[in-house]
Amino acid sequence: QVQLVESGGGLVQPGGSLRLSCAASGSIFKINAMGWYRQAPGKQRELVAAITSGGSTNYADSVKGRFTISRDNAKNTVYLQMNSLKPEDTAVYYCNADVTNSDYWRRGYWGQGTQVTVSS
Repeated sequence: QVQLVESGGGLVQPGGSLRLSCAASGSIFKINAMGWYRQAPGKQRELVAAITSGGSTNYADSVKGRFTISRDNAKNTVYLQMNSLKPEDTAVYYCNADVTNSDYWRRGYWGQGTQVTVSS
């Protein structure tokens, strides 16, 4: 069993910054890729950023230059540094991890979601 626990969401003014964290725990053999998705009211869930085990990154066009994804392999944790936040960044942010567990089963896992609200 694998669990993802997210933290760092909250209310921030436009132009402000937040740092999201997602820590994976459980019967983990290897975490392959990790990423962040978001879903705003009435909209489809979308990929925000992802990072592979080799360190390659991928960003949605809407956040390039403002958001940075990183990971700490020793802590099985992925981070999302969000700068220059805009009201349209308001959404529930979900952590996702592609995990191979101790039985060598590979599947994706989701965090519970953390609310990010950008408003004056």
